[in-house]
Amino acid sequence: MAQVVIAGCGYVGNALAGMLMAEGHEVFGVRRNVAELAEGVRGIAGDLAEPSALGPAPPRVDYAVFAVGADGGTEKAYRRAYLDGLAGFLQWLLDEGQRPKRIVMTSSTSVYGQRRGEVITERSPTHPTQFRGETLLASEGLVAASAIRSVVVRLGGIYGPGRTRLIDRARAGELVLRGREHYTNRIHRDDAAGLIRHLLFHPDPAPLYLGVDDHSAEEAELYTWLAKEAGGPPPKAPDEDAAPSDRRREVGSKRCSNALARESGYRFRYPTYREGYGELIRETAGA
Repeated sequence: MAQVVIAGCGYVGNALAGMLMAEGHEVFGVRRNVAELAEGVRGIAGDLAEPSALGPAPPRVDYAVFAVGADGGTEKAYRRAYLDGLAGFLQWLLDEGQRPKRIVMTSSTSVYGQRRGEVITERSPTHPTQFRGETLLASEGLVAASAIRSVVVRLGGIYGPGRTRLIDRARAGELVLRGREHYTNRIHRDDAAGLIRHLLFHPDPAPLYLGVDDHSAEEAELYTWLAKEAGGPPPKAPDEDAAPSDRRREVGSKRCSNALARESGYRFRYPTYREGYGELIRETAGA
């Protein structure tokens, strides 16, 4: 069985680790607080941006995953996580004499700046309009330039167990419509982890995949469905005079396609938001 190192073993990484360990693989997780690793993961404590301070690597690193998250929403935090952290991780592997067969890196659909409902595939041009997308695109270039064969997965919005804010807002009647068409792209945590696992061991993966579910939901459709299923009031009509309360809602509307991921042989456990959020609504009912 393989020895796998997951850098930034957090929300998605811990779920991935559980899948790998269930198959008999040995998993090592790199993060500052190793107490937050899933049970059974062997911890490597330290800051990825400071590779000299990381603990020793396992005797053999067959595969690696870089799935970090920024500590905050600032440009500095993003650069430290995705550029300094990735550079540090690659340097640590080199210093430890390790050259994995493959590294899978998680990126984001924020590298696409399209905002008019365009269909997005892996061949679509990248036009990030914010520093988040710009930083992630730069980190993709960094991993591609390394000596390790790499696969990048650009994930949509990740939801799943413990991330029920949208459901909570639906129940409380806090969802507000935009008044214009706006497409969103999501993936359940378990499918994000499952797709990474699938690509780690794929015999001949492409260098880039979009990690989103089958359906780019129009936001009004999603909000109306959530409110009904969660037992909340219908979403509020848009207030044209109100200033946006969340700047992230102004990020471009696009329809990302997972056709290449499906063609690779991956089968989604939660093909649309209905399956994923439906399960979460049932699990949190009465909570």
